[in-house]
Amino acid sequence: MSENRPSAVWPSQGASAPMGGSAAHKVASVGALLSLEGVHTHIGAYHILHGVDLVVPKGQLTMLLGRNGAGKTTTLRTIMGLWRAGPGRIRFAGRDITALDTPRIAALKIAYVPETMGIFSDLTVKENMLLAARDAARASQMDESRLKWIFSLFPAVEKFWNHPAGKLSGGQKQMLAVARAIVEPRELLIVDEPSKGLAPAIVNNMIDAFAQLKASGVTILLVEQNINFAKRLGDTVAVMSNGRVVHAGSMAALAADEELQRSLLGLAL
Repeated sequence: MSENRPSAVWPSQGASAPMGGSAAHKVASVGALLSLEGVHTHIGAYHILHGVDLVVPKGQLTMLLGRNGAGKTTTLRTIMGLWRAGPGRIRFAGRDITALDTPRIAALKIAYVPETMGIFSDLTVKENMLLAARDAARASQMDESRLKWIFSLFPAVEKFWNHPAGKLSGGQKQMLAVARAIVEPRELLIVDEPSKGLAPAIVNNMIDAFAQLKASGVTILLVEQNINFAKRLGDTVAVMSNGRVVHAGSMAALAADEELQRSLLGLAL
């Protein structure tokens, strides 16, 4: 699929319109909170991303889909500065963040939940949350109203507040990982496969939580393999193949087009 040209996201249209080149990306980037333009990523001797163009509209939930090995996780890690883009440009809220290190990117109110979740198993749930609350030196200094809101999204976080995080189930750990990412207000939440390995009931809880997060004004970029998850949550979608974005448009339009689904993903949603 390396010959495919990326499509642009048109906010006023239900389907994507094929466009290519930097001019198309500038048109599509209007209203974007995050945009990638021609991003390449090399990891050692391996060239993983081959000119990624990606637009994440402000206030929407963007799904990043693709088969295994397409470059989705590398894209997220490159956005966060964990791997360096070169060449290419990454812009957040109109600012070029390509060369920033990860702590400075996080300070712009961007939160990242990796596929591994990254929780500290030997610490309690409370201690994990406190580590992410940079403005609080102790638990009593965390924003009480925000904690109550987080507990309403993820009741298990409150239930196991004083328990070691390593003793939680997989679903409870995922809830903690997302809760920790939003313990302070965020402009952008980036999450890698939040439903992976979770029971259906936990997946439904996660879907409800992300819907509420989006309704609160948080812009979200999700990598996901669960197609039902993607269909229920996504506003816009980008599909990756071989280190490139080969399609971008509305999630509803992709969900309604079985032929396009099969050509991009090898299956029907």
